[in-house]
Amino acid sequence: MNKQITAQEPLFRMVKRDNVKKGTKVLTVAAAILAALVVDAVFIFLVTGLNPFSVYGVMLRGTFGNKMRLSWAVRDLASLLLVGIALAPVFKMKFWNIGAEGQILIGGLAAALVMVFVGDKVPSGVLFLVMFLASVLSGALWAFLPGFFKAYWKTNETLFTLMMNYVSISIVACVTNILRGRASSLGKLNMKTKAGWFPEFLGQRYNINILIALILTFAMFFYLKYTKHGYEISVVGESENTARYAGINVKKVIIRTMVLSGALCGLCGFLIVSGRDQSISVSTAGGRGFTAIIVAWLAKFNTFTMVLISFLLIFLERGAGEISSAFGLNDYVADIISGVILFFILGSDFFVNYKLIFRGKKAKEVQES
Repeated sequence: MNKQITAQEPLFRMVKRDNVKKGTKVLTVAAAILAALVVDAVFIFLVTGLNPFSVYGVMLRGTFGNKMRLSWAVRDLASLLLVGIALAPVFKMKFWNIGAEGQILIGGLAAALVMVFVGDKVPSGVLFLVMFLASVLSGALWAFLPGFFKAYWKTNETLFTLMMNYVSISIVACVTNILRGRASSLGKLNMKTKAGWFPEFLGQRYNINILIALILTFAMFFYLKYTKHGYEISVVGESENTARYAGINVKKVIIRTMVLSGALCGLCGFLIVSGRDQSISVSTAGGRGFTAIIVAWLAKFNTFTMVLISFLLIFLERGAGEISSAFGLNDYVADIISGVILFFILGSDFFVNYKLIFRGKKAKEVQES
């Protein structure tokens, strides 16, 4: 006996996009930012009673208000961008290094200890070289451990690297307490001699950090796109079995790439200590190790795109701080305003990669006996 049944398909289904054009990506992100501004405007008006345009103007002033504020924003951008660059190769390999925060701290601590104990004993050139080597090797070693265990024993790198952050924080706190009692930081190191402080470059010490970040942006892009190592990272990230079939030593690639990532994080610690803070504390990394995860992921490991995303995040951070001080708002209100924008940007990544196809009812013949 034949019976006709009317079946209703889902209202919509998700389909992965193929070969998404750059123009489509830009328009999607722009639409997400515009939608976020509208939602924020409603929130600002209903919760605070303020004019949303006045609030947005204050956010812009927090970054672009004068040359000094803009230079501070670029300085912060350089630090965040450096960590994003460090995470790009491991994330492209599908190795989830959540330990950048700890690797920065270990690199910064190594540089600070060299400043304290060697600063007045060697020439400046030698001192900077030793600080550089100490920080880079420390960060590389700190990243080597989870890379080695992942390569040989398949440990969970997310948990391993995350827990090592807390170990790093404890080590920095312990060393700080030993050297300065219960002080939360060592204060400005070598205040009298300024040994280990970067020399001023174009009027500011941190301009050296910006220059190095710019150089590494080009270097990492070239490394990932045009070198054999970059090709191996891509293949391992796509499929370890395919990589082995192609004759790639997967264990070697995992360890080598993780060491590179840790070394760059250690370098970032050195640049923060020597070029920016001239100090070390448990807050030296400042959450950059976690924020850079967003930078690397949204940029799809393209270092030039990371520059734009890093600047956007720094703009939101500084804008939120300016809102709090200008209007006397609770910090949480300012964080919500910037958080909504970030949430919409993260959500736009879904619509870049997937599209929704809506369906109606469809009749189909089903044979039953």
